[in-house]
Amino acid sequence: MVKREGRRVISIALIEDNHLVRQGISLLLDQSPDLKVVVAVGSGDTVRLREANPGVVLLDFGLRSTDSLRLTQKVKQELPEAKIIVMDLLPVHEDIVEFVHVGVSGFILKDATLDDLVRTIRSVAEGQHVLPPPLTSTLFSQIASEAIARGRPALLDSVRMTPREREVIGHIADGLSNKAIAGKLHISPHTVKSHVRNIMEKLTLHTRLQIAAFAHGQGDTEPGDGG
Repeated sequence: MVKREGRRVISIALIEDNHLVRQGISLLLDQSPDLKVVVAVGSGDTVRLREANPGVVLLDFGLRSTDSLRLTQKVKQELPEAKIIVMDLLPVHEDIVEFVHVGVSGFILKDATLDDLVRTIRSVAEGQHVLPPPLTSTLFSQIASEAIARGRPALLDSVRMTPREREVIGHIADGLSNKAIAGKLHISPHTVKSHVRNIMEKLTLHTRLQIAAFAHGQGDTEPGDGG
């Protein structure tokens, strides 16, 4: 946090390689009395980020000069207290899982409103994890909340899962892709896709991210445990 006229302010680092977008976001955010862009760069210049020591890092998913996922890992290593928000036009669910796995706290769509961006920054700064509405499900939230309230994987135990499906859930929770899961289980990627589809149908979920969030919300999901 920095201070502006005695007020606590969320300090923000912006990593965006489009100069016009970078300048525009900076000007817009600085209009909010509790937000301040302390550094804006077009590449993975972590030296400037360390010097600025921001509370929140806004990072463009599609950086041309740098792999955004690797940069995220580097930022988390060098600035472990900073909360990272990834900006993208339409993130792929498997990409989101990878970013969550390395420590991203939030996502914002680039066509979101300024109010949505500001709310996301404030929420993430307070320690919340935020996904844009198109990537969440009210039904999923209800299922997860109910299951957590009932404690140890009650809902998962109440659904008839095969041992293989439980293994797949565990690997999805670890952020593995279908290809990686296939390699670990010595089955084809097509078979993994079939398992994922069955899991989604049984748990009334719609994305891999929801499966991962569900598994993490339930605690450990050991292969073959329960049911």
